[in-house]
Amino acid sequence: MKALIVTLAALAATGPAFAQDVAVTPLAEARLRLEDVAQEGLPEDSTAVTVRVRAGVQAAAGPWSALVETQGTMAVVDRYDDGLHGAATRPTIADPQNIALYRAQLRYQGTGFAVTAGRQRIALDDERFIGNAAFRDNAQTFDAVRVEAAPIEGLKADLSYVRAVRTIWGIDGNGARQPGVGGDSVFANLGYATPIGTLTGFAYLVDQDEAEVQGFRLSSQSYGVRLAGVRPLGDGVRLHYQASWATQSDYHRNPSRYRAGYWLADVGIEARGFTIGAGQEVLGADKGGALTSFQTPLGSVFKFQGWADKLTTTPPDGLRDRYATIGYTAKALGPVKGVTVQAAYHRFDSDRLVRHYGDEVNLLAGGKLGRTGFALRYARYSADRLFTDTRKLWVQFDWAL
Repeated sequence: MKALIVTLAALAATGPAFAQDVAVTPLAEARLRLEDVAQEGLPEDSTAVTVRVRAGVQAAAGPWSALVETQGTMAVVDRYDDGLHGAATRPTIADPQNIALYRAQLRYQGTGFAVTAGRQRIALDDERFIGNAAFRDNAQTFDAVRVEAAPIEGLKADLSYVRAVRTIWGIDGNGARQPGVGGDSVFANLGYATPIGTLTGFAYLVDQDEAEVQGFRLSSQSYGVRLAGVRPLGDGVRLHYQASWATQSDYHRNPSRYRAGYWLADVGIEARGFTIGAGQEVLGADKGGALTSFQTPLGSVFKFQGWADKLTTTPPDGLRDRYATIGYTAKALGPVKGVTVQAAYHRFDSDRLVRHYGDEVNLLAGGKLGRTGFALRYARYSADRLFTDTRKLWVQFDWAL
């Protein structure tokens, strides 16, 4: 990291003779969010008002660029359990206060080829397996070397070696919620644009080499394939579809011996800004032991299985998520750009022994005014055989330079 910072400083301080070849870009963004949670069985609700600020600079010269970005999260109202501090009498809101080096990377971008080294964001496909966890204030980054290549039209290869994962738990992380998790992970992704959509094959070798993180039991190897595409049906109507299949087993120092499957099928219709869709996602189980079902510890889990975050760790008997969505988007309504209104319903069942876990409803309304985006979200999880009834509300504002 020190070498990257020195490189960035050298580029930024380049003399007048090279000034026309160096582009220096400031980086700045801020987030203000209210999150309120009520959970049956706990005597107190949680209320968090957090401010997250990121600031940095990028310098680029020809195919080379260097970037350094810091971040800080502060709780203005901290009546909540952040997962590390606070009373266990309140629900968890996973946004602990933090100050950290968010990104520090050196990148070479050539024609059809790029290499990025250092602390960086990595988000692959729909982020189900590998993602940035951008919804959480502290997000997730990777200390990695990443190579991206597009040798021929329509073909893209993406290969990363990851030495450590910087988690959402920040500098005070401890126990199973470490600030960073070391290991030797490899993410390989190969995609090709076919007439019916992008076909992707992947291999994700996740090495969570920290005994305190579930006794190495989140180390896994996943291999699979994904197809995602869009087809016009005429008169402004489009069909969206995606399908995925994968198999997962233990890897490296994981003491469990297991094999679990995964599949997803999703279809939606879009017409004049309105969308309606449905799908099913299955994270399979082996024999019902803890952490022997299909796990995705490095994915952007908030995007999947509902926003109430009840199922971020797959239960021992696996998970079947049947869902339906309806929504509307508009490029602009008056001064407000990118208007989105959405509703989703989820039914959660086990994969093994077929038991009903619960149901969830998610609601979203958002847009952007100038440089400021805003969103209002609501989630209600109604429990049956797993967890307890939970309600969550978010009001969020994001600004970026």
